[in-house]
Amino acid sequence: MTIVSKNFYDFSYADLSKFILDHFSLEPKQVGMRTNQIWKFVYKKGFSEVSQFSNLPIETKENLQKLFNFKRITIKEKKISKDGTIKWLLQLEDQNLVETVFIPSENRGTLCISSQVGCTLNCKFCHTGTQRMVKNLSTSEIINQILVAKDELGDWGTQKKITNIVYMGMGEPFYNFDNVKKSISILKEIHGLDYSSKKITVSTAGVVPEIIKAANEIGTYLALSLHAPNDILREKIMPINKKYKIKDLIESCSAYTKINKEKIFLEYVLLKDVNDSEECAKQLIKLMSSFPSKLNLIEFNAWPGVSYQPSSTDAVQKFYQTIKKSGHIVTLRKSRGEDILGACGQLKTESEKLRKTI
Repeated sequence: MTIVSKNFYDFSYADLSKFILDHFSLEPKQVGMRTNQIWKFVYKKGFSEVSQFSNLPIETKENLQKLFNFKRITIKEKKISKDGTIKWLLQLEDQNLVETVFIPSENRGTLCISSQVGCTLNCKFCHTGTQRMVKNLSTSEIINQILVAKDELGDWGTQKKITNIVYMGMGEPFYNFDNVKKSISILKEIHGLDYSSKKITVSTAGVVPEIIKAANEIGTYLALSLHAPNDILREKIMPINKKYKIKDLIESCSAYTKINKEKIFLEYVLLKDVNDSEECAKQLIKLMSSFPSKLNLIEFNAWPGVSYQPSSTDAVQKFYQTIKKSGHIVTLRKSRGEDILGACGQLKTESEKLRKTI
C-alpha cells in the first residue's frame, strides 16, 4: 500500500494533534507534548527538515518523514525596489505562479500575501483583474508565502521583521474563505508564528455575506476596497457592485464593527477625472459617517495597457484636505515598489487555467 504524505502546512494546531493521536503510537498524554515540539520546530525555528527536529524519538521522526511533506514552495524570481520593497514570484508545486510582497518601513515590516492565482472580480484599474481566475490557494500555499519570506529575511528570531500581514495580494480572500480562515488560525497560534488579530488585515472588494461571517469566525482587521462613493461610479470600475450595492456594504461593515470593536480600513485609489472630484469627497464623508472607519487614500499605480491615470498632486491634496477637515481619520498612502510592479493593484503572474481536453 502506497502512503501519500500530507502537506504539513495544511494542518492547524488542532488538526496536527488529532492526526498524531490517530496515526502515531503514542500515549494520549504524550500527544500534546509532541504536537507542541513539532509545531515549534516548524513555526518558531523555521525548520523544514525532520532531521533538524532534535529531542524526538526515532520512531516519531520516521513517522513524520513518512506521513508529512515539509517542502517549501520555490522562488522563481526576486525583485528589489529602490525603496527597499521586495517582490517574490513564487512557483507552487503544480507550477502555478503567485506573487508576494514585503514592504519595510521605519517601525514595521508588512508582508502582502495572495489568496488566489488570478481573480474573478475584474476591477478595471487593477492589474490582477486582467488575469483570469486560475484557482484558490490551499492553506499550505498561503502559509508557505509567509515561511519563504521569513526564510529570505532571516526572520526566525524573537524580534519579528515581518510585523504585519495583509491579505491584499492577488485574489479576493473571501472567495477562498475556508483556506484563508485556516491560514489565519495558523498565524495566530501562540506556539508558533504568534501574530495577534491586530497584526493581520484581510481585504475584500465587498463580498457582503462573508463580511459578517468573517467578523464571527476570523476576527482580524478588515479592509474594504471601496474606490467609489456611489453605486453608479463603483459599478463602472468594480463589477462586484452590481451584485453587492453600497447600501449592503454599509450594513455589513456596520455589523462587523459592532462585533469586532475596531474601525474598518476603507481603501480608495484615486483615479484622474473618475473618482477624485470634490463631490466624490463629500459623498465619501457621508458614507464614512455610517460606521467607524479610517480612510486610506492610495495614489494610482499604472501598469502596462491600463487606460486610467493617477490624479494630479493638486487633486490628491484637495481630496485629502476635504476628508481631513470633516474630522474623519484619513491617511495618504505612499506608493511603494512601483518600479518592480509590486505596488497596490500591480500584481499579476503568467499562470493560466489549464483547459480540459476530451
